[in-house]
Amino acid sequence: MNSALIDVQDLERSFAVRRKVDGRRRRSRETVRAVHDLSFRIEPGEMVGYIGPNGAGKSTTVKMLTGILVPTGGHLRVAGLEPQRHRVELARRIGVVFGQRTTLWWDLPLRDSFELLQKMYRIPHDRFRHNLARFVELLDLGDQLDTPVRQLSLGQRMRGDITAALLHDPEILYLDEPTIGLDVISKGRLREFLRALNVERGTTLMLTTHDLQDIEALCDRVIVIDHGTAVFDGSLAGLHEQGGSSRTLVVDLVDVSDPIQVPGAVVRKVEGPRQWLSFPSDASAAPIVGAVAASYDVADLSIQEPDIEEVIRDLYSRG
Repeated sequence: MNSALIDVQDLERSFAVRRKVDGRRRRSRETVRAVHDLSFRIEPGEMVGYIGPNGAGKSTTVKMLTGILVPTGGHLRVAGLEPQRHRVELARRIGVVFGQRTTLWWDLPLRDSFELLQKMYRIPHDRFRHNLARFVELLDLGDQLDTPVRQLSLGQRMRGDITAALLHDPEILYLDEPTIGLDVISKGRLREFLRALNVERGTTLMLTTHDLQDIEALCDRVIVIDHGTAVFDGSLAGLHEQGGSSRTLVVDLVDVSDPIQVPGAVVRKVEGPRQWLSFPSDASAAPIVGAVAASYDVADLSIQEPDIEEVIRDLYSRG
């Protein structure tokens, strides 16, 4: 029995591209594979980060998942439906926020856009009012409801788009750069909102972003795509392990000392009484901290977690 909410097997999408030949008017026709041999499954309630460099095939994948693009090969089902054949039915079960492309009406007040969406999705009045009140409160949109969309800031419009995508209680939410244009406080509030949405309603989230702090804050699973195919699919911890990343123990000694020598860690840098020791990301810091404290006069210490951006860069460079 297939329990996956999103089931992708050997997915392909190619485009025909015409290029000039030697600067002449004659053009050659080439086939570009934007996505190929792509397979993954997402279970109900998962929060998955879908990341990769520009041109890796992320947007093409999401467009196929929503039925906007038709695959040229492979198998694809979302909520038991083939997106390209059941676009209208599927639209009632998914919510989508495509980065800079708003689904709101540019010259209408934000409130009017929401009411039009209520009619389009045929949302029961009581449910619409309940959802709207909750999302407006959590996303701090109360003062913007009567403002035309064209007068909203990018961050305000993004929060409006997220509200619009959720009014009809979708099972799946696709988000493309959801924190773009938001300040630090607003980013934190939006992340809390998305976590609560997942816990309270079991909404499945697929997040495409270049802000890797969003991934670390929200997602237990990461799919890394490059040149149209998945190069990693697993947990954040597994990504760090595959990338060979390390954690860093920063030790402030009372006095200047020779490089610290303890089992399981290596000194990478020394500046006066401060020393940086690296150790594998999947190793426990406790025995290393204990060994340092037992053998040296320590004024202070802290642990720096591995940088996910460096891990992904290393993954690409080895790819």
